[in-house]
Amino acid sequence: MNYTFSSTMQAFQSSAVREILKLTQGKSIISFAGGLPAEELFPMSAMQAAFNRVFEMGNHSLQYGLTEGFIPLREAIAERMRRKGMNVTKDEMLLTTGSQQAIDLLTRVYIDPGDVILVQQPTYLAALQVFQARGAKVVSVSGDEEGMDLDDAARKIAEYKPKLLYVCPTFSNPTGYVWSGERRQGLLKLCRDNNVLILEDDPYGELKYDSGESYPSIFSYEDKAEGSAVVYTSTFSKTAAPALRTGWVMGDSEVIRSMAKAKQACDLHSSTMDQMALYQLLSGFDLDGHIETIRGHYHGRMKLMTELLEGLRKYGLKWNAPKGGMFLWLELPEGLKAEELLKEAVQQGVAFVPGSSFYAGEPKYNTMRMNFTHADRDTMTLGMQRFAAALELVQSKQV
Repeated sequence: MNYTFSSTMQAFQSSAVREILKLTQGKSIISFAGGLPAEELFPMSAMQAAFNRVFEMGNHSLQYGLTEGFIPLREAIAERMRRKGMNVTKDEMLLTTGSQQAIDLLTRVYIDPGDVILVQQPTYLAALQVFQARGAKVVSVSGDEEGMDLDDAARKIAEYKPKLLYVCPTFSNPTGYVWSGERRQGLLKLCRDNNVLILEDDPYGELKYDSGESYPSIFSYEDKAEGSAVVYTSTFSKTAAPALRTGWVMGDSEVIRSMAKAKQACDLHSSTMDQMALYQLLSGFDLDGHIETIRGHYHGRMKLMTELLEGLRKYGLKWNAPKGGMFLWLELPEGLKAEELLKEAVQQGVAFVPGSSFYAGEPKYNTMRMNFTHADRDTMTLGMQRFAAALELVQSKQV
């Protein structure tokens, strides 16, 4: 059989994280590559009780559901969002199979091949996969720890006339940076003035390490969802459990209806049973207290990783401790490629993600991302010892 795949298939790129996972299969590899939450912190008892209550509701819990999602859960999420300053109704929201599907659906209904999408640099690699598969022209905007460079964003908007701008402004993947309020508001004004839709991806926003700090979403600076220049998406994967694959997206009702039509062509609807169980969890479980517990553990693991890295500064390693999220972004000395270091690291029994995968334009090959949320103290200590051995070996070869 001579298989003739569509031209779209040529745009699909393999995920660097998934390829690294293949390297680690069947080996005693400690992986800091995937963005995995800590399994031992999952609310197992509460989740089991939530599913039991769903089954007690009768046979209809196994029936088809609405494309837009389980109404009580949408209403509960809308109330949580209002407490964060985001004014939205259930009709301005769509439940999705993780926030990844929200990125895909908006791209399907809003972007034609050749349209320009601006992204922060570096950015989430799975979003890049979606944009490239759609045939979009992806252009990077420079920035720093405070967020996108507004002057560069203005120049790129004037030059490329983008339709969409994708950002993850709170504990971003991969850098862990959190944008200042000034950059958030400045970008919103810039995009509104130029009719550029913002896709705000916020999977990590609840994982802040200082509970007294406030990081308002870009969406929250809008008075209402109708006519908003922002489409906002988030997920329960980092706060409840990723296996539930339940996220949500909010925005202008016309945008949401269009995404719902695209979803009908994709999967009809996401798992109603999982949505019903999540509603039961929100109704009978202190999710905010659970999130506070997660924050404490993750903050401790981040501090442990940075402490273990201190001894490697002599090799020219640099990083910034994030204020939340799941990732540490590291810079190697100029001339040392993270891909070469990864080969030695895997031999030593440890893995990470080279940073070049997160760039839409010219990549920086001396960058890398490490996840600190999945490994416990002993595992992380051993893994960092292996990483140090790999770095020392690679450095010695360059001398």
